[in-house]
Amino acid sequence: RNMISAVPVAHAHACHTLTIASQHARACLGRLRATTRGSCASSAHFIAGHHRRESKTFITRAAGESDDGKQKKQGKGKSQNQKKGGAPAITSSPEEVKALRIGKLDALGALGQRGFDYRFDRTKYTEELQREHVDLENGVELEGSHEAICGRVMAKRSFGKLAFLTVTDERGSVQLFCDKNRLDETSPGTFNMISDLIDVGDIIGVKGSVKRSEKGELSIVPTSVQMLTKALLPLPDKWHGLTDVEKRYRQRYVDLIVSPDVRNTFKARSNIISTIRRMLDDKDFLEMETPVLHDQAGGADAKPFNTFHNALGMQLTLRIATELHLKRLVVGGFERVYELGRVFRNEGLSTRHNPEFTSVEVYQAYADVTDMLELTEEMICQCAMKACGTLTIPYGDLTIDLSQRPWRRAPMNDLVKEATGVDVMAFGDDLEGAKAAAIPALKAHSKKAGEGIKGVKAAQSVGYVLNEMFEATCESGLIQPTFVLDHPVEISPLAKPHRSKPGVTERFELFVVGRELANSFSELTDPIDQRQRLEKQIVSHAKTLEAQREAAAAIGKDELKELEDESYEVAMDEDFVTALEYGMPPTAGMGLGVDRLVMLLTNSPSIRDVIAFPLLKKQE
Repeated sequence: RNMISAVPVAHAHACHTLTIASQHARACLGRLRATTRGSCASSAHFIAGHHRRESKTFITRAAGESDDGKQKKQGKGKSQNQKKGGAPAITSSPEEVKALRIGKLDALGALGQRGFDYRFDRTKYTEELQREHVDLENGVELEGSHEAICGRVMAKRSFGKLAFLTVTDERGSVQLFCDKNRLDETSPGTFNMISDLIDVGDIIGVKGSVKRSEKGELSIVPTSVQMLTKALLPLPDKWHGLTDVEKRYRQRYVDLIVSPDVRNTFKARSNIISTIRRMLDDKDFLEMETPVLHDQAGGADAKPFNTFHNALGMQLTLRIATELHLKRLVVGGFERVYELGRVFRNEGLSTRHNPEFTSVEVYQAYADVTDMLELTEEMICQCAMKACGTLTIPYGDLTIDLSQRPWRRAPMNDLVKEATGVDVMAFGDDLEGAKAAAIPALKAHSKKAGEGIKGVKAAQSVGYVLNEMFEATCESGLIQPTFVLDHPVEISPLAKPHRSKPGVTERFELFVVGRELANSFSELTDPIDQRQRLEKQIVSHAKTLEAQREAAAAIGKDELKELEDESYEVAMDEDFVTALEYGMPPTAGMGLGVDRLVMLLTNSPSIRDVIAFPLLKKQE
């Protein structure tokens, strides 16, 4: 004890503290083995009593320091490092708490407890216990009841010969009503173990009878307690949880322990994904797996991640879409296919963008975009009912109504005309005329819309002008579910031309709360048209990149280097065009962003809130 009390408590001496605490615990056990040859009960009493005294010496409770390392509020006029009577108080850092808890492992061993046990057989989850005994009256104990529960200790309160612990498992929680007199009869030394060696954060197994306390709390009255996993690090303060948002993402495991709402979000995510799979399986779609490594990026216009295959000596990219390989499967004879998996795009981060994200892509032969309208509505509504139990969804300060089916359906050009008064597609091939009408309309619309003028000036066709105006004036205002139809041919290289409207395609994008949720079209099956479209896309991309290079070079070398780092090439996928030349049946396809759907259905403001382990910048 004298050795421990002499250990410095400054953060810089944490490692030394850990060493001394461990040595001291081993020395205590050596003395115990040499001097005590009594029963397990007397050994347990000796060790538990010793650790009570050690705790009081090692961390002075008068300092207001709890076992989780959280400094409690000081009394008025008292220094944070001064206790009553003017003596300096000792506070505990997480490193010191860790040292103390490691010291407790040897004490647990002396009681026949493993610090890290192998298994525990529960009889029920706590949720089931709560449900079964909802009618149990206050103060009543079910004589003869025998239950076994396990979970993490989330709260602990001691009152002399009584102790109360809250144990939480995956489905709920229950109180432990620990009576020293009763425990000493059935399991001598266990009450002292609970008082001195079990900390908040530990994982334990408990056997005992069911009782409802006088205050109405369903409880287990333990007859035995088993340490399953000793937590060496303290949990955050229960009243505040993890308030550092970035730390929540970096240490998601701690976030999940202390935040039931976060656990519920990921349970909802799992339910949404299983609902998507189940619905598609029930409609006779086959789930397929396509390559993650591609010899060239395709299926979207996005910067890929690059890698190198050593054995093959090949430069490869991570996939930016699953589309082109799924279409190859349709060519091969599979009429209904889908893939639900990860996609990777080496682009910016935002509340709605993550470089690694989950999508589901669906392809149905002998169907067109109208079939995908129905399938998309049904998929999202089924997911909403599974995750929320309703089609009226709260999102921030908004209420999203998914029940009014069919959802709104409006052509892109009509939405732009409604917002600005400009009928862009009426200009036909008159690019300069479209620009002349668009620029003043954007200025008059709003300051934010005016930011789209740069894109309009750089547009290479009327279709691009329409798309720039839509993004600047309409997109963010589409709060309730809206299918935006009839996208320009120039921005839809994989979609069939509209059968009755020139210049646009049979395509829709679904918008909810101002963000794109799904994208679909009648797939282009003409290999001649497909080759021409891809060639135009390559030329357009190259022209745009060259113009950007000239502008960057005029600013300076740093700007040019930054552009080169962000730029990427677009190439012809000859094998995909070859596949189309063998013949692909009329096909409709749809891609849906799973992460954004989970954001919507769990009322999560950021995509990082619905990805368990989002990519973060490495800490120095």
